[in-house]
Amino acid sequence: MAIDLFQMFEKFQDEFLKFDRVTYKLSSRPDLHAFILLNTIQPSEDEMIADAAENYIWLDIDCRALAKVITEAQVIELVRCGVFYDKDDGRLSMIA
Repeated sequence: MAIDLFQMFEKFQDEFLKFDRVTYKLSSRPDLHAFILLNTIQPSEDEMIADAAENYIWLDIDCRALAKVITEAQVIELVRCGVFYDKDDGRLSMIA
């Protein structure tokens, strides 16, 4: 069953940018860790960054498909890397 991504990301906002709490790092850089994790969950040959404006980037992730397979632990890792769900656009985003 699909989860509500917005609610799940909001639930763990107190973990935002606390990359030091990630126990198994796929990279020493939070942004790369998030990209690798997302590519593991939802493999693709497309660019990871779909769009950018001012201080934000939006990720090229199918959020409907992601909501069906992502775990709570993976959401926490992404939040710790600085990923959030942009409810207005319905996409995952990061501050650049």
